[in-house]
Amino acid sequence: MNVINLSEHNSVLNQYLYEIRDVDIQKDPLRFRRNIERIGEFMAMEVSKVLNYQPREVQTPLATATVNTLTDKLVLATILRAGLPLHQGFLNVFDRAENAFLSAYRRVNKEGELEIVAEYMAAPAIDGKTLIVADPMLATGMSMEVGYLALLRHGKPTHTHLCCAIGTPQAIECVRRSLNDSPDVTLWCAAIDPVLNEKKYIVPGLGDAGDLCYGTKIHLSDRK
Repeated sequence: MNVINLSEHNSVLNQYLYEIRDVDIQKDPLRFRRNIERIGEFMAMEVSKVLNYQPREVQTPLATATVNTLTDKLVLATILRAGLPLHQGFLNVFDRAENAFLSAYRRVNKEGELEIVAEYMAAPAIDGKTLIVADPMLATGMSMEVGYLALLRHGKPTHTHLCCAIGTPQAIECVRRSLNDSPDVTLWCAAIDPVLNEKKYIVPGLGDAGDLCYGTKIHLSDRK
């Protein structure tokens, strides 16, 4: 598995990362969502550089031009709900792609261990296609692992691009192990942060991406 950390190189992407981390700018959910979306757009352009193309002729009002056009059949997948703005950023660039949606959430099991529960998936066939999975926070890697393995029930892609805004070394190793370090998978991170706290949130990270996008959620266990 090839791992690409886009923050290792200076680009406008760092401005978007700065803004999604800033506790004052975060108070504007519209701006937060748009910055996540812009990160998706930027990452999509980077991913586009390693896809497959072939020349096609197009008739302009004046003459015929030859343009290299994308030949990969793309499936864009995301994990609800935090993944929606990042997914939209990719879809803004790859507007002809098919789409897949998965639900996954954290819970603590009877043994007191954190686990990921997946309950819903709507996806096209992915055999022979290029799969892009967008999930903004790669904290433990468990959500990405569960989502990716669930998508494989719909076929085998020719190559998979796993894309996140912020990841951790722990999550990267989790994904690497679960995928047996597959050469057909590339992991793209806008940034990689060093650690997780006791609640398995990325530090320094940015907080709960889903809550910042859409408001604080209520767990059934919180109700009295």
